[in-house]
Amino acid sequence: MVICFGAAAFWFLIFGVSFLRDRRLFKNGIFLVLSLMFAVLGVVFTVAKINQTAGSWLIVAILAAIPVTIAVLAIFLVVNGVTMLRRERRRLSNLLSLLVGLGLIGFVVFSVLVQTIGWEPLAAVRSVLLGVLTYISFLFFCFLVYAFVYSRIRSSRKVDFVVVLGSGLIGSRVPRLLASRLDRAQQVYERALRKGRSPRIITSGGQGPNEDLPESHAMAAYLVERGVPDDQILREDKSTTTWENLTFSRDLMVQLRPEYRCLIVTNNFHAFRAALTARKAKINGQVVGSPTAAYYWPTATIREFVAILVSHPYINGGICLLIAAGAILQHV
Repeated sequence: MVICFGAAAFWFLIFGVSFLRDRRLFKNGIFLVLSLMFAVLGVVFTVAKINQTAGSWLIVAILAAIPVTIAVLAIFLVVNGVTMLRRERRRLSNLLSLLVGLGLIGFVVFSVLVQTIGWEPLAAVRSVLLGVLTYISFLFFCFLVYAFVYSRIRSSRKVDFVVVLGSGLIGSRVPRLLASRLDRAQQVYERALRKGRSPRIITSGGQGPNEDLPESHAMAAYLVERGVPDDQILREDKSTTTWENLTFSRDLMVQLRPEYRCLIVTNNFHAFRAALTARKAKINGQVVGSPTAAYYWPTATIREFVAILVSHPYINGGICLLIAAGAILQHV
């Protein structure tokens, strides 16, 4: 019990130090989740020490919650995936929740078949899949927890620029997803004005293959129509990716004010990955998120996590290979 609470305090201290140094780090989420896990273990052992029966029931409840959670999650993701098919374009990135949900169901069915057949090679494959899925699920949970924490922290620093990341036009029209970002940027801008500050807004986005004009120009027009002075808006109209959004905007800010501070606006599901990218691009600023339609959030969140996962192929691939090797050795 004491060891668990001591470990929880240790990891929380590591989290606090890392967070104060830079909140835009994925490892902050790992430290925080480790702290929470050891704290929960400490609570379980404390309850068991006070009342052994209550402690046993608590352990049973936690263990029973795992398969129930997996089943509910799989069904939810499949239903959400069907909703995405009905409301959005049929492309791979919009099918992620459906694919993950079907994958979970498929793994459960496969595990039952392995138990029934009892063939050792299939059991080895199941062990490999279970180990790799457990590792990825742990990282995904860390991502969810810390993305939630990060999005709830407001930056009170004085900023010189508000950077709005583009997300695509429909012809020349600003779609709802992008409008949400622009509305949030205008809120940030107007709040700064009320405090006696005068930041400039940077709309960031070039012209895509199916767009009638550069995205930043349509974004600027949207803001001007809603009362933002045109001379307070800077247009970065060359970028085609989030990395270019940030680096091109950074170059623009450095030219105008070398010692700048900024606030970056995107949708809430994209905020944490944008923060990781901003840190990599050496941008002096944090990220705030705007609301996203509830049905769109699960698929978008999975997409963001996958992008973070594949951005570190060597460390994640190496760990998965070690897990696979260990699982296979158990069946040799």
